[in-house]
Amino acid sequence: MFTDLPLLSLLIWLPVLGGIAVLVNGDNNGWARPLSLIISVVTLLLSIGLYTGFDNATYQMQFAEQASWISTFNINYSLGIDGFSMPLIILTAFSTVIVVVAGWEVIQDRVSQYMAAFLIMEGLMIAVFASLDAILFYVFFEAMLIPLFLVIGIWGGPNRVYATIKFFLYTLFGSVFLLLALLYLHHVAGSFSILDFHDVSLTMQEQIYLFLAFLIAFAVKVPMWPVHTWLPDAHVEAPTGGSVILAAITLKIGGYGLIRFALPITPDASMALDWLVIGLSLTAVVYIGFVALAQSDLKKLIAYSSIAHMGFVTLGLFIVFRIFANSATGSGAVLAVEGAMVQMISHGFIAAAMFLSVGVLYDRMHTREISAYGGVINTMPIFGGFAVFFAMANAGLPGTSGFVGEFMVILAAFQANFWYAFLAATTLILGAAYTLWMVKRVMFGEVANDNVAQLTDLNRREFLMLASLAIIVLAIGLWPAPLTEIMHTSVEHLLTQVSQSKL
Repeated sequence: MFTDLPLLSLLIWLPVLGGIAVLVNGDNNGWARPLSLIISVVTLLLSIGLYTGFDNATYQMQFAEQASWISTFNINYSLGIDGFSMPLIILTAFSTVIVVVAGWEVIQDRVSQYMAAFLIMEGLMIAVFASLDAILFYVFFEAMLIPLFLVIGIWGGPNRVYATIKFFLYTLFGSVFLLLALLYLHHVAGSFSILDFHDVSLTMQEQIYLFLAFLIAFAVKVPMWPVHTWLPDAHVEAPTGGSVILAAITLKIGGYGLIRFALPITPDASMALDWLVIGLSLTAVVYIGFVALAQSDLKKLIAYSSIAHMGFVTLGLFIVFRIFANSATGSGAVLAVEGAMVQMISHGFIAAAMFLSVGVLYDRMHTREISAYGGVINTMPIFGGFAVFFAMANAGLPGTSGFVGEFMVILAAFQANFWYAFLAATTLILGAAYTLWMVKRVMFGEVANDNVAQLTDLNRREFLMLASLAIIVLAIGLWPAPLTEIMHTSVEHLLTQVSQSKL
């Protein structure tokens, strides 16, 4: 049924055109919110069609669409998905529904522009995950930043201008290297097809230059240490919806880019320089964990924890070379890459829930300072239950999705090097430390002040948001098989590409 439809084009252009319609419609007649919700829900339902129509047994691109775009330069409108991109598209569609619901009552100024920005951003992000033409990917990769830039710049906090300029400069810096790499690959391959790039033969010097270009471009997005400093500023200044999309989706584009470009195109350079990425990843896991401990702002603490958790993604992707060197079968390599993917998806849901929880408190107290709270669970017991659950998931509590991806990567790391696994496992201690410290200070104890005493518990809209995320986090934690089965064949194919030298 769904395979006969141009489903990927629908998923891209329905929210984009819907966002334009919301923008044109304006705020005067009150249609901005319900129209945005309808469009985002329909997009989510369409994205479920990718799951129901997906063939887990093949690594080939599915739901493929092809049309000539700029024939002079052999640039095509080429779309398709595999086991890596499909879960990220569904995550994007789900997150957008949550953002629309989250801003339903909170956003009172320029409502149509706010909702339109997120709808347009949704379509552009889905296009990034679905693009099979390098220039198409690059166009959407850059375009998706514009609505996010506007969201932070217009609806952000008092230092929003500083945060948006810093965000823009960091991402622009990385994008320049990506464009140069894509243009060079076109020169070598004679095509802008990403799948053609996977098959080109490159010298070691070419691979190293291209790998470093890809690493710089996507490390900024992840973000990896030391190019991470834009993220806490952006999170602190962004409205709740902006923080949700930034954490849930934008960071994942960095990990996806490494999977789609760096590993299959430059496998020899990836193997030669794996020590660099592993070192940066472990630095993020350990050092940034200590940095999170020192934070007094709720959003900054969660932002730094996101950097530490995303360190598991890059670690899982690059320990595969050490596993191949130490193991005859390389079975741990599958565990490592699947763990990295599960971690990306899990972090998308957990980080979204954490920032939404902060948003619930901020809407009532208008402060993110941990010292302003205390004993919140006494006045907001339902919210307190959700907040503690998500905090425990963020710390990697077994039975939640936060445990699955990290456990898989740590288990695989033992096959690469004991010390990699040991250092990665410190996140279980550091994560528990900064999470429990935050929960203790904010949630438990006596009611700290009159402002906390006057807090009201969740309304229906807020309960729906947090309950839906809690169900997903619990479901993935207890039964991750439906997620890993989707990506398994694609992971095996990627590892086949990675293990074959192009020299």
